[in-house]
This record gives sequence, structure tokens and C-alpha cells, in this order.
Amino acid sequence: MGTRGCGFQPCAGEKRGSATGPSPVDRGRLGSKHHLIVDQAGLPLAFALTGGNRHDSTQLLPLVDGVPSVAGKVGRPRRRPSRAYDYPIYRRQLRRRGIKPVIARRNTRHGSGLGRFRWVIERTFAWLHQFRRLLVRYDRRADIHHAFLALGCCLICWRRLADAN
Repeated sequence: MGTRGCGFQPCAGEKRGSATGPSPVDRGRLGSKHHLIVDQAGLPLAFALTGGNRHDSTQLLPLVDGVPSVAGKVGRPRRRPSRAYDYPIYRRQLRRRGIKPVIARRNTRHGSGLGRFRWVIERTFAWLHQFRRLLVRYDRRADIHHAFLALGCCLICWRRLADAN
């Protein structure tokens, strides 16, 4: 039994959406995953949408490369975040990009207080998943869900800007 191609858009009778994969925690049901890079205040800098079976570390480098340059002091604009995952291959690749990995190594105690930074990304995911359309994915087409993910990130930034004024 073969599959029928319908160009870039999924077929009308297709039961599975694009950018989905079997979830390792939900009995193999199809799902998708949001990946984010945020600043220290929790504002989204870059985001991605993948299948539920993709590991977060596989999206690290594309997200880091997707972070826009930040205007600030005179000189070279800052382009990169300062924290990353603890995998030797990614530590090397991040150092080549000028990023110092500031996270405790696996299987070691971290008395340096690095655990206090994790709640920032968790809070951003909570803000993002307050939008029901992003909490449960109803869209079959990945481009539509990706657009809603972008809109959700924009709304988070806009709300922070409105609160600052």
C-alpha cells in the first residue's frame, strides 16, 4: 500500500498532520513539540515546531542560529544566548559560535545555583500554553500551527511591552 502525494499541502483525507511524531510519553500517540529560546526575562527569541518524538537537543543549533541580533551598546551587536544543553558535541559547537555553556554537567551536583534559571523557560511555556489553540494541536497542517505559535510569541512580547508602559 503506497501513499498519495498532494504537493506541499496534506491531502483532504489524510488522518495525520505534518510535523507530528509518536510521543514517547503518551503511548506513542502522534503529537508535536514546541521548542523555544528565551531571554532572561522569559521573552521568546526563537521558536520551532517539530514532531513529538524529536529530542530538544536536535533543535538547539537551528534555534541558536535563528536568534536575531540585539541592538544595544555601540559596537558589534550581540547575537547569541549564553546558556545551552550539556552534550559534549553541542558544547563544542556552541563554543565555536562564541557561546559559553553555563549549565551543570550531567550526573553532578550543581551547587552554583544554575537550577534557578530553568523556571524562566517553564514560565514561558505556561504563558504560551494559555492559548488553547497551542495547548492542544487541532490543526493538521504544520504551517498553520507554526503561524499560531508565532502569533502566541508575539502576544507574549506585546503584553510585556504593554505592562512596561
